[in-house]
Amino acid sequence: MNDDLALVLSGGGAHAAYQVGFLRCLAGRFPDLRIPILTGISAGAINAAFIANYRGSFAESIGALSFFWQRVSIGHVFKADAWSLAKNLSHWGIHLLSGGIPRTPSPKGLVDTTPLRSLLEEGFAASSGGMIGIRENIRQQKLNAIAITTTNYATGQTVTWVQGKNIEMWERPDRHSVMTEITVDQIMASTALPILFPAVKIGGYWYGDGGIRQYAPLSPALHLGARRILAVSTRYRPSLEEARSAAHREYPSIAHIMDILMSAVFVEQIDQDVLGLERVNRLLERKAMPEDPKLRLVRAFTLRPSHNLSKIAGKFEPDLPRLFRFLTRRFGTHKTESFDWISMVMFDARYIKTLMDIGEADAGARIEEISALLT
Repeated sequence: MNDDLALVLSGGGAHAAYQVGFLRCLAGRFPDLRIPILTGISAGAINAAFIANYRGSFAESIGALSFFWQRVSIGHVFKADAWSLAKNLSHWGIHLLSGGIPRTPSPKGLVDTTPLRSLLEEGFAASSGGMIGIRENIRQQKLNAIAITTTNYATGQTVTWVQGKNIEMWERPDRHSVMTEITVDQIMASTALPILFPAVKIGGYWYGDGGIRQYAPLSPALHLGARRILAVSTRYRPSLEEARSAAHREYPSIAHIMDILMSAVFVEQIDQDVLGLERVNRLLERKAMPEDPKLRLVRAFTLRPSHNLSKIAGKFEPDLPRLFRFLTRRFGTHKTESFDWISMVMFDARYIKTLMDIGEADAGARIEEISALLT
């Protein structure tokens, strides 16, 4: 049985719909593909967990995942009605104006993500005891392991939650793993965008988005035994000319500063990780490194968007709920062309479809490279 293939899915909020397009292309070419190692970071954790939990064929799981995303709207992710937004904003205002008086309720996020929890519990048919599909797929050896990455706000460490059999855990100063049964809590924590979405309490600690300071996104897959890695990023790599172009020429708005801060917080090192793998591979091929049973040749393929997903979000910004749009425009979203942080919460049906179509087309353009890795 071939147990060395891993799928690594990074984050980016609504950008994770791009990964679904990639997976649709993959399922069309390899309907019975078995991916024994699944890892997810941030919104990519939703996709990874969905596949791990589904008990049908690969093609059937991706069909169900695509249907799941097609149903998603902002109202399914957080409460965007006027009353809920006003209540949350008033809590923040009272907390700030009170100077943090102990009796004042401390707000945990700018929005209420209760709808997202309900959506995930329904989509995963989850219970407090975990996900039956993941347990069964591991028992039937269709799945070796799934890993969901979060950030521990108390220690600043990256924590990867792992469910599987015969897995050796790992411990580093900046990151470590925990063996557990994956539940909606880990997924909610991994997708908890800083400040915007509330953190999630697991075992006495508060956890947030797994993409924060993620310097080793391929690490969980490698620790879980991968020799072949399919990694799907949701971040567009600009050309030199695009990188130099100004998206904002006036005094920087709060929205523009938030875009830059989000890019700094959500450091993505997939390309650097792959370069590191290639260097080690070359050394191993030349036998230029001392023998170590933990060192092995690992082949990796990385797909990233051919279009700037954040800029595309600008076309759909007028479709945001009225009060939410009003608030974001007060931050200056209408004065910038980047829309980085807004695009993460652009859970609009047309935007999601656009991203899935781009992901499917990008995968199709490189299907021969993908096939070479899988065969």
